Amino acid sequence: MRRLFFSLLWLVAISAYADGNVITRVLHQDPTLEHLDFCNGGGCAEVQAVSLTKEEWAQVQAAFEPAAETAEDERKSIGHAIALLEQVVGPKTGTDTDRGGTFGNSGYPGQLDCNDEATNTTTYLKLMLKDNLLHFHHPIDTKTRAFFFNGWPHTTAVIQENVGGKKFAVDSWFFDNGEPPVIIPLEQWRNGWRPPSKESL
Repeated sequence: MRRLFFSLLWLVAISAYADGNVITRVLHQDPTLEHLDFCNGGGCAEVQAVSLTKEEWAQVQAAFEPAAETAEDERKSIGHAIALLEQVVGPKTGTDTDRGGTFGNSGYPGQLDCNDEATNTTTYLKLMLKDNLLHFHHPIDTKTRAFFFNGWPHTTAVIQENVGGKKFAVDSWFFDNGEPPVIIPLEQWRNGWRPPSKESL
């Protein structure tokens, strides 16, 4: 119980830090393959400079082939591409051992919290947009579920459809490094959605 209490305090402190200058700076970066800032350590406590080779990025481009004909198909490609990027970036940053969720996992090396995940996913989405891989969506600001209304504070990356403006959460926090994120309507996510098998996260 005491460990849980301190884990909760840790999570609240990290969540409060989500509006800090470091996360804001990283979210407003103009990432390139030669340099992108990667958040880890919980609440972007650490920032590492990462680069991607053309060969690594070619794997991401391949996730969008053949070109999507619908927004739904593009969301599937986005999920696949983010999983690939986590698999590539994880070993470079020591976060390839990241486990889904936060509670009970904070002691493991390479653990990311939801603020790290949301910030890094937004960076990946911006790279996809710059390379003209996204035709039906564009990334927008991260969103946070309200404290107490739907459990503990939780933050996600978000994409918006170019036509109609529908917003979707792109949330990789629930899953281990390298697994595709969940991509669901933002309102569904705001209402406290979580994987049925991970109700305790």
